[in-house]
Amino acid sequence: MFNLKWVLLDSIKDCKNLRIFKKIHAQLVTSGLVYDDFVTNKVVEFFANFVEFGDYACDYLKQVNTRLGSFPFNSLINGYAGGEFPQMAVSVYRRMARDGFVPDLFTFPVLFKACSNFSGSREGRQVHGVVIKLGILSDLFVQNSLVRCYGACEDFSCAGKVFDEMLVRDVVSWNSLISGFMKAGRFDDAISLFFRMDVEPSVATLVSVLAACARKGDLYMGKGIHGMIQRRFKLDLVLGNAMLDMYAKNGCLYEAKNIFDELPTRDIVSWTIMITGLVQSNHPKESLELFWMMRNLGISPDGIILTSVLSACASLGTLKYGTWVHEYINQRGIKWDIHIGTAIVDMYAKCGCVEMARQIFNSMPQRNTFTWNALLCGLAMHGLAHEALYLFEVMIISGVKTNEVTFLAILTACCHSGLVDEGRKYFDNMSSQRYNLSPKLEHYGCMIDLFCRAGLLEEAVELVRTMPMKPDVLIWGVLLNACKTVGNVELSQHIQEYILELDPEDSGVFVLLSNISATNERWSNVTRLRRLMKDRGVKKSPGSSVIEVDGKAHEFVAGDISNLQTEEIYKVLTLINSVFHESHLMHPF
Repeated sequence: MFNLKWVLLDSIKDCKNLRIFKKIHAQLVTSGLVYDDFVTNKVVEFFANFVEFGDYACDYLKQVNTRLGSFPFNSLINGYAGGEFPQMAVSVYRRMARDGFVPDLFTFPVLFKACSNFSGSREGRQVHGVVIKLGILSDLFVQNSLVRCYGACEDFSCAGKVFDEMLVRDVVSWNSLISGFMKAGRFDDAISLFFRMDVEPSVATLVSVLAACARKGDLYMGKGIHGMIQRRFKLDLVLGNAMLDMYAKNGCLYEAKNIFDELPTRDIVSWTIMITGLVQSNHPKESLELFWMMRNLGISPDGIILTSVLSACASLGTLKYGTWVHEYINQRGIKWDIHIGTAIVDMYAKCGCVEMARQIFNSMPQRNTFTWNALLCGLAMHGLAHEALYLFEVMIISGVKTNEVTFLAILTACCHSGLVDEGRKYFDNMSSQRYNLSPKLEHYGCMIDLFCRAGLLEEAVELVRTMPMKPDVLIWGVLLNACKTVGNVELSQHIQEYILELDPEDSGVFVLLSNISATNERWSNVTRLRRLMKDRGVKKSPGSSVIEVDGKAHEFVAGDISNLQTEEIYKVLTLINSVFHESHLMHPF
């Protein structure tokens, strides 16, 4: 009998379908092992892995009438609650209740967990009613589970009512509501509730509040919580990652790097936060350096990190690195999701491999708005305007929702190809009832650039005059260059004086005006502008460019001669420059 028991248990462990289990069930009945408590627990574990066996599981437990009381029933409900279909936990409970099952204090927290996992507010209220009817609502464990359930379902009126009526609250009670506010995007409420706490916060409390500060962009509050942690807690991996995320999302890379260096240990989350933070803060080169450091330590990247690395490759135009990531994903069997696919399309498109981007795009089983935008932006960037406009129409027919980036790509395509009428049409369509999108500064900038390139200076000026936001230095630069092209000295002078009256702090404005004055040989005005820059404390940021050589990204900053090959580089540049001038003299037209 002993050997048979273990043979049957192994069979249950390996069982994959109900037909085979029925045969095992028959042997359990004939051998009497069906009433063995240990066997019953193993059978419940088996049922919890197969949501389609729910009714059979209820029949099995009803037949066994186990001496373990409610334990196997609660275990079955808990198994379904944490599975892929938590709704099944509620269905099984209802079935068992009809068969005479009497729930206890351990049943309801599991049911509330299930309702939380599928945002079942209506089902949660029904279970809440049963709890009140049975007179067990005063149990702290049940109350905390109920608050957490309502918070997860974003039913904060009920969550707040239960919370306020609690005679005793522990740190779990506060955490349940704070985390609910945070996950629902109510960051101010989460932070406000944190300051109302009358118990010592736990690590879970601080992680939730730091996450709220990160997503709200509240750096001041985040730093205050950092100070509290330094005084009262030991820095561990969980808290360290939460602080790292808060600083990274607020763009404080220096502070984030300090936290990263101080971590006693680092996991994949730590590396992900730091690498992603660098990419999002427009430091793609540094993110790639950190990625290779991670790889040299033997840490295998996951899909999230690789998506960020692909974005960095796209920003730098490093095709070799981007191709390596693509091949790594395929070789390691990393599951393609819509985020990885979109990042690969974006990388190839921005690195100039439009055909490869198109092939990846067409092979993707699922695409979202960002996927379509990635290919549209690549087509627009490389002057394939007609193809971009055609793809846009296909996108609309496919029922994919457009956004501001979609129209920015289309307007950029029109601008680069001089499609004035098409540009007007798409710009006007943005704010139509069909799309209901408000043009932003970048969209106005595209249209103004399009008009100026087409020689429609008056139309460009009128658009600047009527746009709902102030133009930036790029728009002024486009207008000033257009004035220079058509010889409109009066308008150019008017624009220059207007810009200076705005008291700008952007060095680009002064450099632009200075260059235009120098082109027109107005040297006194150049001197005046340089003096204004000095008086206002405006400093020009050095220009830079990035180029990939032998698979490595090299950044060159204006005036920097630290590169070991500087002398050779300048010799080549001088040679190219002389060849260009000779060619221009021989063929001036």
